[in-house]
Parts: sequence; structure tokens; C-alpha cells
Amino acid sequence: MGLFKEFKEFAVKGNMVDMAVGIIIGTAFNSVIDVLVKQVIMPPLSLMTDGINYADRKLVLREAAGTEGTADFVKEVSIGYGLMIETLIDFLVIGFVVFIVVKFMNRFRNKAQDPKNEKVVTPKDIELLSNLNDLMEEQNKLLRERQN
Repeated sequence: MGLFKEFKEFAVKGNMVDMAVGIIIGTAFNSVIDVLVKQVIMPPLSLMTDGINYADRKLVLREAAGTEGTADFVKEVSIGYGLMIETLIDFLVIGFVVFIVVKFMNRFRNKAQDPKNEKVVTPKDIELLSNLNDLMEEQNKLLRERQN
């Protein structure tokens, strides 16, 4: 029964919903980046390198031998470095876009957490803590004046 109660608290607090939304958005974002890299970035890169299709680039260590399906058939052994190049470009694009999004969100969050900024609504907890801090500073100032 304790496990069910713990799961209920986990689900009600929003962690599960936030995680599900993040996974769904991340999956959609991955599809967009995949198309961006394969359909927008790689063709000009291939054109600049004289038509090289990076996904097909590989270093063959052993050629295939024999006829496929027969007992003497030996598969090709190769290192597919072209796909690694595409994956690295995917990673760099995703990393850059995530960096820009986080930078934008941090800027917006910093504005929202500034209680003196009246253009953006400050969360209630930040506002209360700011008011408490102001009151403590005022009280400390009064105590210092009394001591002098």
C-alpha cells in the first residue's frame, strides 16, 4: 500500500506529467533535428565535398567474398565512419539549439524572478521571500540605529 501512495504523490506533484511532456517534446524535437541535418545541412556539405554521401562512407577492413546464401559466403567487415559524421553533426545542432533555448528561458526566468521588474509577473514564493528580505533589512537598519 505504501508503494501505491508514493506513486500517487509522485503523479500528483506533476513530476510524471512534466516528464511525459518532456519526452514527447524531445521525441518530436529529435525528428525535426534529424530532418534538418539530413535534408538541409548534409546536402550542401555533400555538394562542397564533390558529392560525397556521408552516410555511405566506410572503411572496408575485409571485402565480401563468395555468393550470398552459400556456405562459402563471407560478409564484408567495415567501419562506417560516415554515419558517425552525420551523428556528430546531429549532436552539434541539437546541442546548439538546446543552448539557445536554455539561454532564452534563463533570461525570461531571471526577469520573472526579479520582484522589482513590474513587466513580468513574479511567482508568489519569490515575491514573498523578497518582501521578507526587505523587512529583515529594514529591521537590521533599525537595530543598528538603536545601537549607535
